[in-house]
Amino acid sequence: MQILINQLGKRFNREWIFRELNLELQAGQSYTFVGPNGSGKSTLLQVISGVIPSTEGKMEYRIGGQAIEEDKWYKQLIIAAPYLELIEEFTLLELLDFHAGFKPFKTPHAKEEILDKLELEPSKHKAIKNFSSGMKQRVKLALAFYSDVPVVMLDEPTSNLDARWSAWYREEVQRLGSNQLLLICSNIPAEYDFADTVINVGDYKPKGK
Repeated sequence: MQILINQLGKRFNREWIFRELNLELQAGQSYTFVGPNGSGKSTLLQVISGVIPSTEGKMEYRIGGQAIEEDKWYKQLIIAAPYLELIEEFTLLELLDFHAGFKPFKTPHAKEEILDKLELEPSKHKAIKNFSSGMKQRVKLALAFYSDVPVVMLDEPTSNLDARWSAWYREEVQRLGSNQLLLICSNIPAEYDFADTVINVGDYKPKGK
């Protein structure tokens, strides 16, 4: 898997969030986007995912050198972010089954492993709306870690996690497959200090804008 980014830019109204971004993102590598709050890290991640359109520039998702149609990018990736909601009316088991219908898990027993590792077996029949913010974040991360997709995107991954579960995140994120491409948005070194490449989004904000 490759993501090729050429002269990418995003503008809201008259303000450029970033511009003239050129990157080659490769499977087996991890990349972190850093920058102060409001610098455009989350916006960049959403543009790369195809969730929101760029204002200028081009992107290509490639597998084996072959470009993938833009309307099929979503099949190649998963995002865990504070601003993305889980389906609150589902129980945890219903959510896992529903998710697996769109993004298969890496192993046949992933659902059981998730319940065990997250210590959520007693809550498997509880509606997601009744989960704490920390429980919801653990579920979001587990879906990202266990889904069989080439691209994993994480935005502020330890939001709402205490020290114990932040340590769990670090352990799990570094177990991602060598055939996966990892993108992280963060300002917390403990969330990304293992990353191969760190990119400051502020370097791509036009001066004086």
